[in-house]
Amino acid sequence: MLDTDTKRRIDTARDILVGKVPDPKSQVEQITIALIYKFMDDMDSESEELGGKRKFFTGPFACYGWAKLMDRSLGGHEMLGLYGEGIAKMPENPGIPVLFRDIFKNSYLPYRDPETLKAFLKIIDEFSYDHSERLGDAFEYLLSVLGSQGDAGQFRTPRHIIDFMVEILAPQKNETILDPACGTAGFLISAYKHILRTNTDAKGHSTLTPDDKGRLARNFKGYDISPDMVRLSLVNLYLHGFTDPHIFEYDTLTSEERWNEFADVILANPPFMSPKGGIKPHKRFSIQAKRSEVLFVDYMAEHLTPTGRAGIIVPEGIIFQSQTAYKELRKMLVENSLVAVVSLPAGCFNPYSGVKTSILILDKSLARQSDTIAFFKVDNDGFGLGAQRRAIKKNDLPQVQAELAAYLQVLRTKEPTESLLSLTTTAQIVQKDKIVENGDYNLSGERYREGDPVNHKWPIVSLGEICTFMTGGTPTSTMAEYYEGGTVPWLVSGDIHGFEIMACEKRITQKAVENSNAKVLPKDSVLIALNGQGKTRGTVALLRMTGATCNQSLVAITPAPPPRAISEFVFWTLHSMYSDIRALTGDSERSGLNIPILKSIKIPLPPLDVQMEIVAEIVGYQKVINGARAVLDNYRPHIPIDPAWPMVPIKEVAAVESGFGFPLDYQGKTDEEIPFLKVSDMNLPRNEKEIISWNHSVSRMVLRELKGRAYPKGTIIFPKIGAAIGTNKKRILTRDSTYDNNVMGIIPDTKHLIPNFLHTYLLAFDLSHWASKSQPPFMRKTTVEAHEIPLPPLATQQAIVAEIETEQELVNSNNELITRFEKKIQTTLARIWGKAEEPEKPEISQ
Repeated sequence: MLDTDTKRRIDTARDILVGKVPDPKSQVEQITIALIYKFMDDMDSESEELGGKRKFFTGPFACYGWAKLMDRSLGGHEMLGLYGEGIAKMPENPGIPVLFRDIFKNSYLPYRDPETLKAFLKIIDEFSYDHSERLGDAFEYLLSVLGSQGDAGQFRTPRHIIDFMVEILAPQKNETILDPACGTAGFLISAYKHILRTNTDAKGHSTLTPDDKGRLARNFKGYDISPDMVRLSLVNLYLHGFTDPHIFEYDTLTSEERWNEFADVILANPPFMSPKGGIKPHKRFSIQAKRSEVLFVDYMAEHLTPTGRAGIIVPEGIIFQSQTAYKELRKMLVENSLVAVVSLPAGCFNPYSGVKTSILILDKSLARQSDTIAFFKVDNDGFGLGAQRRAIKKNDLPQVQAELAAYLQVLRTKEPTESLLSLTTTAQIVQKDKIVENGDYNLSGERYREGDPVNHKWPIVSLGEICTFMTGGTPTSTMAEYYEGGTVPWLVSGDIHGFEIMACEKRITQKAVENSNAKVLPKDSVLIALNGQGKTRGTVALLRMTGATCNQSLVAITPAPPPRAISEFVFWTLHSMYSDIRALTGDSERSGLNIPILKSIKIPLPPLDVQMEIVAEIVGYQKVINGARAVLDNYRPHIPIDPAWPMVPIKEVAAVESGFGFPLDYQGKTDEEIPFLKVSDMNLPRNEKEIISWNHSVSRMVLRELKGRAYPKGTIIFPKIGAAIGTNKKRILTRDSTYDNNVMGIIPDTKHLIPNFLHTYLLAFDLSHWASKSQPPFMRKTTVEAHEIPLPPLATQQAIVAEIETEQELVNSNNELITRFEKKIQTTLARIWGKAEEPEKPEISQ
């Protein structure tokens, strides 16, 4: 367990750094480097106390020792210089092991403030080296701040999901264990703890022999493409008892050096994001693909030993995408290794990703002797599915774990799988023949569900029993009289967004209605999109217009007389079934729904008065959500200008700099990578001002060679040329970055101008006033420099910025309000299906 003192120290260290190092990953790196630096000195001191010699800080490196660094007679700037030089030179130290040299590789001090460093090192000085689990837990807590998604689609896997997967696979002491996208080594640590825990006697003493422990150290391996993640993994494993951890900086998808290495157990949550143009893998993959999620799963399936097992977190595309590579991958899995699929709820990776995921369980030996695959569905994982992920009582994971373990045991003993059917409450056990049947190898369990959903409260009916269905058509496109001067609203699938349709853009004439299938639809119909690209298919909305028509991509669903349902109830029920409805058809652009499929969809049917109560409850929640969204959409920070403030040209208090044009694939020796920003990197949600992720990076060495430069944190950047000027995007840099020649930046002189003050002032400014009248328009540096801005005293600027930040915190709290009331809607919808949900308890202020 993490003790409170250690947690406090870590939190304090982060609080000290946050003003100079706002990026969480960089904070973790700085704390990691400082801790290892301190721990090396602790080990030297311990060696001297036991009669030995120092080995880390000796010879020319003795001057960098911790005691000298913390000497009270050392001035702030001297400390800054000594520590900065020490961490930069440490990879050259012949007295430290390769592991430590790798940790210090490319390390540097990202700020030059002696007071910040002094306060930071004072906190680090409170830590002492300890190989115990306590220090490992402390580092795990430190890594937990890495919540934001990485550039390559990585995100931290919650500990309870990792442990669930490890318990299912149950790695053994003599097995090789691999994570080919290891991040901070969470899966490897959990697997190691499992082996330690399962190799103890009745008194809790370890039964592992020295040979066992030596083999364990060699059997754990991890790969990651990011040197930063490799560094963190090395430290994490070291602090958990691995003196020589085997973590390699390695691109699993494009490198071949380790292709012939196999593992008994593979555990991973690989990155889902592919770069523009796709991955360019080598030719040894059996599945020809450019998508990272396809290639990673293929890699893991191919690199299991003949009796190997794997647990892999995958995005929903792997489950039902119908492109050739996805189908070939599923075919290979079903035929060779897949034994179970665990569907996780959307939101279990919040707050840094709301992506819907599943876990694939592979077991090559069991798959060969089994003719079934088990599908499990997790609705709750013990935490709320909103942004805060607070602990709740509802948790399906223990039940799923027990039933999945029982299913695997049945396969091992070769008992008939029917013997498990009476025991399971969470699984569907599906014959492989049924999955193979239509050739797309769809791995959505709902697709194979037979019989009615379980509901003990209300009858289950098909939509065909209680509703009428009407679709539309498209008037002949060559007949101008069908379109010119049209007044009849004509809806298409792209109009199905939001909950209610009050208006649409397209119009046709009355003559077009009379001579086509574009029938007039009943007001208050439920509209559902039959097809469409992206997420359009299966979306629903309520038609609130009179006299509207639609094309053939939409179906209007209306309760049949005498009405047994109200439209709003049908709408909310179908809205809650979105994922299940899409799963009925696969997921290609050509696949789609049709009226027979819609008629077969079954829903619970409460009495009309109960339906109205349910709808009224949901509508009440939705009004709160709409109000909160209106606040988020309409809030704009504003600075009231005092006429007494002087107006000064920007050039007097800031530098104006255009970016650089140089090839991103420039090959040079690299050191520290910094963001290389383009206009496309400015696409942030409204009310977000900082760029925290980017698509390209460049090294400082390459910048110097190409006579470029990095711009400091606090620079305000905006589009410089073309139509992008009209978007009025102004973003503020949170770290040193460079940008291309389609971008311009203003670098405030912080002695006179606070960056956040300037940024807030510019948010209300129309960039087109700075642009030329030419085509395409562009910014002239001299025009920007000459623009006058108000310049209150620094104290006034600070007060204004503080007030606006307080406002923004209040505004942003609406996101939490939205999450809470969306959860209330989900709870109400769950009651429709007869699922008992724990009510969300109100928070109590302390």
